[in-house]
Amino acid sequence: MSTPERLTLSERMAQARQRTVAARGGAGEAAAPVHGGPWQVPARPGDHLTLMPGQMHFGGQAASLRTLLGSCLAVTLWHPGRRLGGMCHFLLPSRQRKAGEGLDGRYGDEALEAMVALLRATRTDPSEYHAHLYGGADTMPEGTALKFNVGERNIEQGFNLVDRYGFQIQGVDVGEDVPRTVTLTLASGDVEMRRGQGRAPLPHLADGQRRN
Repeated sequence: MSTPERLTLSERMAQARQRTVAARGGAGEAAAPVHGGPWQVPARPGDHLTLMPGQMHFGGQAASLRTLLGSCLAVTLWHPGRRLGGMCHFLLPSRQRKAGEGLDGRYGDEALEAMVALLRATRTDPSEYHAHLYGGADTMPEGTALKFNVGERNIEQGFNLVDRYGFQIQGVDVGEDVPRTVTLTLASGDVEMRRGQGRAPLPHLADGQRRN
């Protein structure tokens, strides 16, 4: 069976939208890499997007990007000259990916790889982008014998990825045990982060994913 036959309807629709944007010149949007999927959320002009865990957006048409974080980590990027930006929300730092398997936005290294591919398609370089890191809360109750340290591992991966790609880090608020809401405004590059009250929510992960 060929690859196109394995795509879901939503994946085919997403790819069709991306091809249309690319054919029209994109108005600041970049065409998605061929390994992209529905976790790369498209936007129409003026959209206020709320990203769920495992999702990512990059471009210049959305008005704002918003997400809620527990132990997950969000990386925001913004280009001050081009008014391009993006955000990813990943649940785990990495995984053992099989040969030929597509990228998955639930994993930090794969989410950033996809976002960097998109920004390079606009003829910009990672070093030109302002980056912020948020999240990575400790979500395990006090006294829990088994610790997955998901938040801590996500924070470490976030810093590793910023260093690897050469982003200009502008803001960081990570760790502790509180939820965070993060909003990036694309027109200005402003990033608003609000801390919630109480413990951050646990991510919805299968047991096998927690052990990756």
